[in-house]
Amino acid sequence: MSASQTHDRAGTTCVIADDHPPILDCLSRYLAAAGFDVLEAVQDGARALESVTATRPVVLVADVRMPKLDGLELSREIAKVSPETAVLLYSGVSDRGLVSDALDAGARGFALKDAPLEDLARAIDTVASGGLYVDPVLAAALASNRRTDTRKALSEREREVLRMLAEGGSYAEIGSTLYLSPDTVRSHAQRAMTKLGARTRTQAVAVALRHGLVA
Repeated sequence: MSASQTHDRAGTTCVIADDHPPILDCLSRYLAAAGFDVLEAVQDGARALESVTATRPVVLVADVRMPKLDGLELSREIAKVSPETAVLLYSGVSDRGLVSDALDAGARGFALKDAPLEDLARAIDTVASGGLYVDPVLAAALASNRRTDTRKALSEREREVLRMLAEGGSYAEIGSTLYLSPDTVRSHAQRAMTKLGARTRTQAVAVALRHGLVA
């Protein structure tokens, strides 16, 4: 790991929640060594909610199945008490429906426990920078079940803007890449939101990902 990577991640504060002590210890040690600032490691959803409320971390990494509050319930509560905290759910279950439920609940990412820990670190980097992360295996499965009518409803430019929003790009950054003004990019995003029935751009990205409109 380079020194610059450690420096870049030093400002990424994290709370970790998992009801299996060995996993919790492994994650805490690995993420700290990878340069993240691990504020606390807790073993149930209620304690995770308390910790996030008190510390306002950049990212919460939480198991989906936990006592007291599961990952989905926790995602909904975090959206109320600390909307600036990105929730990254971490699961041993490869379930497309669960991913959809997680995104609908407000989670910014869904990572699998059987993936390398390097993938988890990349997932944290992605959601911390404003992007949306779904394990590539699950993303491919979601894409294979896309709705053709929804794909046809969006223009190529609208899909391109949604893809770049999913990667964490701002309107200004996307405009610079596509040689468009930020206002034009915003207009494309708003039209996509309307077509997808989404209230926010984050929800639009989640819907687009679920339907295989962004990769």
